[in-house]
Amino acid sequence: MTTADIPTHQIPEAVSPPSGQARIARLWRGRAEDPRWVRPAFLGLLLLTFVAYLWDLSASGYANSFYSAAAQAGGVSWKALFFGSLDSANAITVDKPPAALWPMALSVRIFGLSSWAILVPQVLMGVGTVAVLYAAVRRRFSAAAGLIAGVVLATTPVAALMFRFNNPDALLALLMTVTIYFVLRALEDGRTKWLVWAGVAIGFAFLTKTLQAFLILPPLAVVYGVFAPTTVRRRLGQIGLSAGAMVVAGGWWTAIVELWPASSRPYIGGSQNNSFLELTFGYNGLGRISGDETGSVGGGGGGGGGRGMGGGGWGETGLDRMFNSEIGSQISWLLPAALILLVAGIVITWRAKRTETARGAFLVWGSALLMTLLIFSFMAGIFHQYYTVALAPYLAALVGMGVTVLWEERGRFVWSAVLGVVVAATAVWAYVLLGRTPDYLPWLRWAVLVVGLVAAVGLAVAGRWNRRFALSAAGVGLVASLAAPFAYTVSTLNTGHTGSIVTAGPAGASRMGGMGGFPGRGGRDGGGWGGPRMGQTPTGKAGQAGQAGQAGRTGMNGQTGANGQAPGNGSGGRTGQPPMGRQGNGQQGQGQSQTGQGRFGGAPGGWMAERGFGGGGGGGMGGLLDGQQVSAKVKTKISAHADDYTWMAAAIGSQNAASYQLATQKPVMAIGGFNGSDPSPTLTQFKKDVTDGKIHYFVAGGGMGGGMGRGGSGSGAASKITSWVEGRFVKVTVGSVTLYDLTQVKASTGSSGSSGTSGSSGTSGS
Repeated sequence: MTTADIPTHQIPEAVSPPSGQARIARLWRGRAEDPRWVRPAFLGLLLLTFVAYLWDLSASGYANSFYSAAAQAGGVSWKALFFGSLDSANAITVDKPPAALWPMALSVRIFGLSSWAILVPQVLMGVGTVAVLYAAVRRRFSAAAGLIAGVVLATTPVAALMFRFNNPDALLALLMTVTIYFVLRALEDGRTKWLVWAGVAIGFAFLTKTLQAFLILPPLAVVYGVFAPTTVRRRLGQIGLSAGAMVVAGGWWTAIVELWPASSRPYIGGSQNNSFLELTFGYNGLGRISGDETGSVGGGGGGGGGRGMGGGGWGETGLDRMFNSEIGSQISWLLPAALILLVAGIVITWRAKRTETARGAFLVWGSALLMTLLIFSFMAGIFHQYYTVALAPYLAALVGMGVTVLWEERGRFVWSAVLGVVVAATAVWAYVLLGRTPDYLPWLRWAVLVVGLVAAVGLAVAGRWNRRFALSAAGVGLVASLAAPFAYTVSTLNTGHTGSIVTAGPAGASRMGGMGGFPGRGGRDGGGWGGPRMGQTPTGKAGQAGQAGQAGRTGMNGQTGANGQAPGNGSGGRTGQPPMGRQGNGQQGQGQSQTGQGRFGGAPGGWMAERGFGGGGGGGMGGLLDGQQVSAKVKTKISAHADDYTWMAAAIGSQNAASYQLATQKPVMAIGGFNGSDPSPTLTQFKKDVTDGKIHYFVAGGGMGGGMGRGGSGSGAASKITSWVEGRFVKVTVGSVTLYDLTQVKASTGSSGSSGTSGSSGTSGS
């Protein structure tokens, strides 16, 4: 019997690595033992993923303007790029470390600011993740296993969303997959270098999204410590070296930031004490688990997990969280299958020798999935549906490996039956998930169920006797299993996504419960909270300029696309953006709720104003979750003489500031950081900057205008600055936007403006 005759999961030794010259030839041909269709199929998968993820990419505009503004700043200032500053004048950073910003900022520096410059790096990360996943699975299992894993990942709705969106999760998913690839290489031959490289990957993952990178470390360390093909002493030493590499890779930037004089670097956004370590272990760390997140939306209230509005109130927690109406349609299509296949794979390989790499692969991917799944299920702090993209590579790998192993073992009835159960469970769960959007492809629900059950019976009963019949049943079962998530992925690819909170799938696919005590959040119809994506119609399709843009079953005062302006040329487009970036209303795509209520229910400005959320026009929660619309008149007004000031303007909340910065490509100070709750700048600091003539305009409203002093947590500095500005400086109204000219002091204040110019409305500064 040759190696080719042995089931791949039973081969005791890994294939020897090729020489350098052979690697070049293998890039196109693939492994010598592979059929000729394997490498073209793999390259075709990468090409299709690349093209699909590029499809209508600019429909999302600047996507999350918070990170796009930081990329714009980094494209102008190397200092801003290093620190991850929101503006090129380096007032404050984003509330994450900067690794995910670096590719975008370099792209902007090379190609100029545009939607494509911002989002293409994320697409490349998606293609890279599929490639690394294939390589990791293929090393120990068949080419079919690697291809199935790649297809599952590429067609997972939340993956299609986040690999076309500029949040840090795309890079994090890639680095986590790379980490597991290196750990699997180390399990093959026990070589230290692979664990060191795994540590480096985790270190950079830490610089992407802090402590989330460490979720899979405990199970990976345990699996390697138990099953690696070397002595116990050497295993422990290797794990220590890997930890050292991780500290160096993730700690160099941290050390520089902590040692850098605070007076000459930007404020660390998201922290309350201008400390990255505080941000890491508080707002972005343990606070996410306990719900005690000072400075967050509704944060600071302390722990309490459990069901309902436990902790910070970011949806229900519990073992079923990944399957409920909030999260299920994003990630769980094949999650039951992955869990069944994990158990089956471990059982099949359990009696092999300790160093068996097939079992090691199941344990590595499976433990990574389970650890992340449990943390996500019970974390009481800030949690968004798109976080689940972290599960996608683990889930996809288990599906690819598990299906092919069961296929090889189908001669035994128990395993052919398990394979049938996997297909049946997937079909039934798809039927349930599709039932949550009954108006979207209603025929698909029944088609998937019927075809899937027929294929399951064929695999379980007859497939083990007739190979041709078994192949047919397997093909039909695979199509039935992937049809529903593929349909949701197509819907995701055909829709633009903007703002801070986005979800995959068609209208109504993800319905989030209350958040932080905010009423009326109810059902979601696409991109942001409580209604369709900005500028979209109730069906989730982007409104065109000149067409009715009525939006939302749950009600919101919508926006016309990403920041009210198409990146690059300001023309209208798929995201419902009016021509020339003009503020939309009525027939120009201004979204209004069917009940005429505000975005979170109730009279616009009423409930929000009571809790300190600034008004001032577009953008969810006063611009907290998505930026303001910037009309051509406002852009002209605030950008005049902008080069004479350090900051063209100041606005409360990072999303608000980002909108004006992206519209003008001039630095805008984000008072209070993302939520408007950070103590940066203090009132004293702000007064000094105004007196020194560093800031021209103050943009009223937006963000957590009350500085979180009412109903949240944080410093309250933003509200103090707002009160001081409103009582002292001349108000300038441009359309629906209220500005304060910080060079023009009201005559009644009895003092001159900071630049000595006269007040408006016929009154002079005295």
